[in-house]
Amino acid sequence: MNYRIIGKMVGTVLCIEGLCMLFPLAIAVADGGDGARALLLSALICVLVGYPISRVQQKNSRIHSRDGFCAAALCWIVLSLFGAMPYVLSGTASFTDALFETASGFTTTGATIFSQVEPIPRGILMWRALTHWMGGMGVLVLALALLPRLGEGGFNLMCAESTGPIKTKIKPRLSDTAKTMYAIYVALTALEVLCLCIAGMPLYDSVAAAFATISTGGFFVHTASIAYYDSLVIHWIIIIFMFLSGINFSLIFLVLCRRFREAVRNEELWFYTGVTVTATTLITLTLVAARGMPFFRALTNAAFQVVSIITTTGFITADYDLWPNFARMLILFLMFFGGCAGSTAGGIKHIRVLILFKGFRRTLRGILHPREVKPVCIDGERVEEETVTTVFSFFFCYIAIFLVSAVLFSLFDGLSIAEALGTALTAISNVGPAFGAVGPTYSFGFLSGGSKLLMTLLMLMGRLEIMPFFVLAASFRARRRVR
Repeated sequence: MNYRIIGKMVGTVLCIEGLCMLFPLAIAVADGGDGARALLLSALICVLVGYPISRVQQKNSRIHSRDGFCAAALCWIVLSLFGAMPYVLSGTASFTDALFETASGFTTTGATIFSQVEPIPRGILMWRALTHWMGGMGVLVLALALLPRLGEGGFNLMCAESTGPIKTKIKPRLSDTAKTMYAIYVALTALEVLCLCIAGMPLYDSVAAAFATISTGGFFVHTASIAYYDSLVIHWIIIIFMFLSGINFSLIFLVLCRRFREAVRNEELWFYTGVTVTATTLITLTLVAARGMPFFRALTNAAFQVVSIITTTGFITADYDLWPNFARMLILFLMFFGGCAGSTAGGIKHIRVLILFKGFRRTLRGILHPREVKPVCIDGERVEEETVTTVFSFFFCYIAIFLVSAVLFSLFDGLSIAEALGTALTAISNVGPAFGAVGPTYSFGFLSGGSKLLMTLLMLMGRLEIMPFFVLAASFRARRRVR
């Protein structure tokens, strides 16, 4: 394993984290200095630790697949550990709570231990929101944009961090792909900030909301989340940008290049849109029939929560835990799906669900017609058998980890079945809110230290789609055996 290049990536990511802390630091200084000292010390520590490591010379710059997976896992662990410092140094949270909140931010989960966020200094709150934005597109993708010499090995890094079973480059050079993806990311963020400001939201709130929306996070600067603003215009602006953030960013690139036919032929996009529209329609009709809610209000509430959950953003405008059981079951169902591959959303991803369905259908047809040989195809192109096998393996691991974690949550904190299952699912799918005591209007602060650390691990595993952590664990085990 190429330890030097892995160390270089960890050091580079730490430097990026330290530099990013300067933005909330400026806000803290402008706001009177609350939290400024903690952010300044944290930024200095990140740069002082990260810079020497990033400058270590390596003889071989090639990154193999195993190196990429290990680098991704280590970078995200280190990011969370060092990113927790502003909370701890400012006295906002204990280390365990700070680690939980930071991991929740970077993984764009949005689960919080804070029952009230208004007392937190504005600079720390902006750092909390910024962790979403940093983790949404991925810090390694940003590092690849800044370190173009990694070449082919950089693709292994991108594969380890980016979401979905099929990886594509939208530009011939990987560094150009990373820069293009971040350009789209920044443009969407800026556009949403502008729209929200025009709609009447203050600039500070607009920036925090845009960071959380485009990254499909969920942290906001008000405890009531987006429900703080009783504005249909603001709600629909956020609905639109949440939906766009759940789409594969390569499709947005195709649209910007006016390659509309390629974009609209995408099966995953149609599936994602179909599931969203169907769930929104069913919940709207349920709210109108069961609660007598006015149609447009029911449509807005249903659309907001469906898009928020399916994109794993986790914003709320209504307490869906009080909705009829049918609507709550649909919300639970959507938590599994997540967004599209290549987006900032979590969950299983719609393309995997498509591959699972088509793989099952092929198996069934193989039993009925033994001589028929039919490959699994997506968008008219054959999916490699290795990819199909990987998808089935991922699904097995996902469900197994989800169920085992739910059992552990019930053991640690005596959660009910619905609460334990919801906690495990919301963590590994990077959704944020769940049901019951961990529902949309409550926090996770009451959980024991063991449950918080388990949720932290689940959130990181969910963001990196499980495999990097298994590869890292297997690599350490193999190294110990060699010794």
